Amino acid sequence: MRVYPDQLKQHLKQLPQCVLLFGDDPWLIENSKQLILNAAKKQGFEERAQLNQETGFNWGDLIQEWQAMSLFSSRRIIELTLPQAKPAMEGASAFQTLLQHPNPDMLLIVQGPKVSAEQTNSKWFKSLDAKGIYLPCTTPEGSQFERWLNSRITHYELTVHHDAKAMLFTLFEGNLLAAEQAMQLLQLLSPKQHITTEQLSEYFEDQSRFSVFQLCDAILGNHQKQAQHMLAQLQAEGTAMPIVMWALFKEINLLLSLKLAVHNGEQLSKLWSQHRIWDKRKPLYQAAITRLDLEHIEHMLAFASTLELNLKQKGIDDWVGMSHLCILFDPRAHSRLAHIELSD
Repeated sequence: MRVYPDQLKQHLKQLPQCVLLFGDDPWLIENSKQLILNAAKKQGFEERAQLNQETGFNWGDLIQEWQAMSLFSSRRIIELTLPQAKPAMEGASAFQTLLQHPNPDMLLIVQGPKVSAEQTNSKWFKSLDAKGIYLPCTTPEGSQFERWLNSRITHYELTVHHDAKAMLFTLFEGNLLAAEQAMQLLQLLSPKQHITTEQLSEYFEDQSRFSVFQLCDAILGNHQKQAQHMLAQLQAEGTAMPIVMWALFKEINLLLSLKLAVHNGEQLSKLWSQHRIWDKRKPLYQAAITRLDLEHIEHMLAFASTLELNLKQKGIDDWVGMSHLCILFDPRAHSRLAHIELSD
C-alpha cells in the first residue's frame, strides 16, 4: 500500500510486516525511518540487524536473520539496504521465502533510491508491498513543498509572516534538509517572535554591507548608481542569488498589482493597507508606478521570470541579468534596452 511521508504517523499504530522506503530525499528517508523505529520501540521491537546488498552479498543471511530467535525474547527489526533497488532473481526468491513464513515478531525495512514505475510493478516489489507499506520519499515541489513547509513551521511552533514564508519557500525549495535546519535555527533564535523577512535576511544572508531591502528601496526610487553599487556589493559578499531574486520579484509583482488597480480606478489610499505598505515606503511606490507604464512592468516581470528559470533549472547565477533588471526600473532604459533578451 502506497503511503506518503506526511501520512505515515497514522499507519504506525499497528506496524506492518514490511516497510519499503525508497526515494531520493535524504531528509524524508531519515525522518520517516526514525518515525518507524520510534513506533517499533514502543511496540517491543528492541533488536536491530542491518544488512547491505554489497558485492558478494549472501541472501541466505537475510533468511537466517528472519528465522533467528531473539536472544532477549524481544521483537526484531531487519534493515536491508538495496543501493540499486535491484535484488535480482536471488533476492526476489529470498523475499518470497520470507513471505511464506510470516513472523509477527519481525519487521523488515527495505531501503533504497528512487524506484521507477517498472520497478514498482515487478513481482518482488508488489509481493512486499502487499504485506506492508511503500513510502515514496521524493523531494516535494511547488504546492507539495509549501504544505511540507507549513507542517514544519507548525511542528516548531513558529509564527512566520506571510512574506517571510514566501521567502523561505524561495530559499529552500528542493532542499528539505537545509529547510529543516533553518526551522531549528528559527526556533532557537526567535521561539516566540513574529518572524519577518528582515529577520530571515539577517539570519540567512551572509552579513552583507547592504541588504536586499536597501537595494529594493534604491531601485524603487530610481537611484540607479546607488542600486548598481549595492548589487555589486551583495554579489561580492556572497549573498545568495535566490534572496535577491525573491526580493525583486516581490517588488515587481507588487508594482503590477498597484498599477493595475490604479488603472481600474481604485484609490491608492485604499491599496496601502491592503498590501501592507508602511508610510515611509509609500512615496517609493507612488514614484515607481507614476514613472513606469504598465507595459514596462510587464516586461520586467517577464525578464525576471526568465532569470528565475535559468537560476532554478540551470543553476545560472546571472548577476549581469540582475543588473539589467535593476536598470529597467528606469523607464528610459526600456526604449534603449528593449532589444536585449535572455535565452531560457
